[in-house]
Amino acid sequence: MSSTLAQAIAWGRAELAAAGVASPDADAALLAAHALGLSRGETEARAILGAPEPTGYRDFVRRRAAREPLQHITGTAPFRDLELAVGPGVFVPRPETELLVQLALDDARLWREAGETRPAVIDLGTGTGAIALAVASEDPACRVTAVEREPGALEWARRNLSGSRVRLLECDYRDVTPDTAGRFCVVVSNPPYVPDGEIPRDPEVRDYDPPTALYGGDRAGMRHPIAVMETALRVLRPGGSLIMEHAESQVEPVALALTERGFQDVRVHHDLTDRPRATTARVPDAHPDDELRSCS
Repeated sequence: MSSTLAQAIAWGRAELAAAGVASPDADAALLAAHALGLSRGETEARAILGAPEPTGYRDFVRRRAAREPLQHITGTAPFRDLELAVGPGVFVPRPETELLVQLALDDARLWREAGETRPAVIDLGTGTGAIALAVASEDPACRVTAVEREPGALEWARRNLSGSRVRLLECDYRDVTPDTAGRFCVVVSNPPYVPDGEIPRDPEVRDYDPPTALYGGDRAGMRHPIAVMETALRVLRPGGSLIMEHAESQVEPVALALTERGFQDVRVHHDLTDRPRATTARVPDAHPDDELRSCS
């Protein structure tokens, strides 16, 4: 006897809970929506009306119970107002990283208020293109550049940024200079920052996110964040800002590294779970006699 959609979702919820999935209710419903090609709301409405179980649903649940990321199964990841294409080879964007987008938008607005009509923003290590595309979509006045070097990530960045106004530079962000990229009002980055040897507990992260997008390059996880700081120093305009995500344990090391490199106005920002998620800092304003260079 075939199951109804409601019965199938209940089964999926129990399977995912038993497998230790953190959000079994939501994932069971979202997998059903994916099987039907509908929204979650439409799927839940059909379940109430007694619709039959969709073909392929149980296979999706079994994959998720094996801790394959939900986003790899559906092929998409929500990020602010976007629906991004994701899959193997690229870091799946997290909701907490949306904070960086808001901080970049806030800084871009301040630049416009100061007379810079088209602030230039660069996203170092763009991955899927999430941050860059969100900034460009939500503030069309911004001129946005994204930088990525990893072949696996570039496949997804190209797909997500295709048709957008974002300029994609396919190179190592440590090689970015004003000559190759221009000067920027805002540098934003979610670099790899997990300390080497600190293995993530969640199988979705440990087994599926690419190591090059996770590990910070040394025992403190600071080699890549410091590389971002040094690139920011090269490409920021006087008074420009760096916005960078980091681990909770890195608040003090990040602040110290920024201060040692001459950044000012170092501030920590908390995400929606009240965890210290990002730090912002500015390079000094130019001396009054210095010639200001416009963003490009």
